[in-house]
Amino acid sequence: MAAAVSRAPAAPPAVGTELPALRLDVTTTFVVSTALATRDFQDVHHDRAAAVARGSQDIFLNILTTTGLVQRCVTDWAGPGAVVRAVSIRLGVPCYAGDELVLGGRVAEVAAGPDGDEVVVGVVGRCSLGDHVTGTVRVVLP
Repeated sequence: MAAAVSRAPAAPPAVGTELPALRLDVTTTFVVSTALATRDFQDVHHDRAAAVARGSQDIFLNILTTTGLVQRCVTDWAGPGAVVRAVSIRLGVPCYAGDELVLGGRVAEVAAGPDGDEVVVGVVGRCSLGDHVTGTVRVVLP
């Protein structure tokens, strides 16, 4: 697993600021444990034979895990004081066990708000098959 960056930006980030990449080895244990941790008991997330019988090449990440990883990509960069206001994603290709998932982001909007700088970050997560997830995360940086 990748180590958390946990650093808050020193000043309001500029539009176009690129976040550090979050690289994750998507092991079988990771896929199974995160599916179970999110109470997703669909067999395609923990039973390879069932997943293959349904047309997949292996078990794959569930949407709740992917959503959490998108949020983590941004909060690792934004720091512990950041408040997540919204996460919006669109799934693409499956991310199978044995693959690597690389998430990255870019600041799309910055606006001063009553609680701090409101920042919208566009995030993309890619695996060997292409874009696994695209989306945005809106955070407030105090």
